[in-house]
Order: sequence, then structure tokens, then C-alpha cells
Amino acid sequence: MAGLTQHTINTPYMVGPVHCYSGTLAGELVLFDTGPPTPEAERYMREHIDLANLRHVIITHGHIDHYGQARWFEKNSDATIYLPYRDCLKVAHHHKRIDGMAELLASLDFDKPSLGELRRIFNSGLLFPPFPKKYKVAEKELPEHLEITILNCPGHSQSDVVYVGDDWAVTGDTLLRGIFQSPLLDVDLESGERFNNYEVYCSSLVKLAGLRNHTILPGHRQTIAGIDTTLLFYISKLLVRVEQLRPHKDEKNLMVMIEKLLGGGIQDVFHLYLKASEVVFMKDLLQQPEILRQALEEIGLFEQVREQYQAATGH
Repeated sequence: MAGLTQHTINTPYMVGPVHCYSGTLAGELVLFDTGPPTPEAERYMREHIDLANLRHVIITHGHIDHYGQARWFEKNSDATIYLPYRDCLKVAHHHKRIDGMAELLASLDFDKPSLGELRRIFNSGLLFPPFPKKYKVAEKELPEHLEITILNCPGHSQSDVVYVGDDWAVTGDTLLRGIFQSPLLDVDLESGERFNNYEVYCSSLVKLAGLRNHTILPGHRQTIAGIDTTLLFYISKLLVRVEQLRPHKDEKNLMVMIEKLLGGGIQDVFHLYLKASEVVFMKDLLQQPEILRQALEEIGLFEQVREQYQAATGH
């Protein structure tokens, strides 16, 4: 497999097992992603990774199933740990981010009880277990001799990074078979404003299309059927949902809009956060659909979804 070994580890999360990858690059043992912070993952890594010779642990994005064991590797190896730049911002400014999220969600019509519960969840460590105390910024400090090209491909999260070798690409959650994930609402810690998932998502489509000649090493499930197949799956799913949203696009209250879309309210507050993320993303698309169209035209996929695009956007 492109010189890298796949390690599949169970997780307690809905997404199911996660894939990590290891291999020797420039004579040094490298591990991409760590798996979740579970005893099973620890046992797996002790049995399958040469901890004494591990030199680099490289994270694709700061979600629990991908970086959750990073602190454990810090304690049990001499490896240098690399986090995406935007995850480093989250680590350095955690409380600022949580406060910013509360302000952002309040502006999007979340009520006080929901905000309190989300703050509790974000601070509990259930979603964000401790990051390593020492780490480096992947985009700035990954050694050149490893000959890994870095692509920032935000979309699933604002920090998504794809690591590219000669003929392979470790893609985290950016390219998954049969899973469409709407970008999550978050604060841009550089600007203090809402992170604009939609614009960067369109840019990421172009970057991911550039991997057509590489072996894709995804974070979950089987490897993908192909770059174009996967991107068309994402776009088709997205446009179907945008078409469903469009009749309600002038509704000012986000919670009311979600109720209209789903035919009722959502009781679980984290599910509400996920749905709000999706709706805001789609509203951004409806305000500037030409950005998506331009990206699809650039990578030669627009004609395959032209009818869906017109039905969804009215353009």
C-alpha cells in the first residue's frame, strides 16, 4: 500500500473504526494519526508500532478519533508530534475559542440552556481529550527530508490537512467512501469571526481533485472508488439538501428553519449543533452559488451535476 502500512483501530464513536498509517520515510519511522484515547488503541499501538524507533507522529486533524492518543505517544515514545496549524491555534486559545463559540451560537438563535450544555460538552474532554504538551506546527516544521507535501483542505473541519507523498496521500476525513459530512460551525481564531466553511470547502474541492493520480489512504472505511466518484457523491448529497432548504431560505430564525426542515425540533443539543452547521453552510452556498460552480468547472465535474445545481440554486 504505497509503502505505508494501514492500522485499523476500533472506536466507540458512530463513525466506526479509524485507519492510521505507518511507514519508513527517509529512513525514519513515521505514524500518521494515533487513533482514539482508549485502552484498546494503546494495546494495538504497543503491539504494532516500534515505539523505540518512532520519530514522527503526524496528525491530519484535531478530532478525537485521529489525535486522541497523541498525549499517550508523547509519554511513551521520543517521537515529535505535529499538529495542523489551526489545531495549534485551538490548543493555544482554547478558552477564547469556547467563548467565541458561545457568542457565535447565540447569534444563531441557540437558547441559553443549549449554550450551557454545549459549553459543558466542549469543556468536558469527551470531544477534545488533552493535546500533547509539546508539539510542532505541521505546515511550518515538518522536516523537508521526509519529502511530504502538505495540502490544507478544510471542509470536514477547519484544520484538515492532507499529507502527500510521491504516489500516495493520507487524507484523514477529507475523502471517505459513502460518508458526506457537513463542515462544522467554528470560530476563526485569526479573525475572531465565524470560520467561512463554504469558501474554503470549494477551494478544497480543487485541491483534492489534484490527487487523482495518487493512492488514497482514507481515515475510515474502504479506500474510495475514485476521486471524481467521491467528489460527485459529496456534491450530489449537498445539492439535494440545498434544494430541500431553498423554500425556507428567507426564514430569519435558524432554529425555526431547522424545525421546518425536519418537521419538528431536535432534543439532543449536539445533534442540533451538527444540523445548524449544515444549514449555515448551505445558506452560504445559496448566497454565492457561483463559487461552487467555478470550482466544479475548474475540476471538470460541473456538467455531471448541472441539473442538480440548477434545481438547488435556481441559477
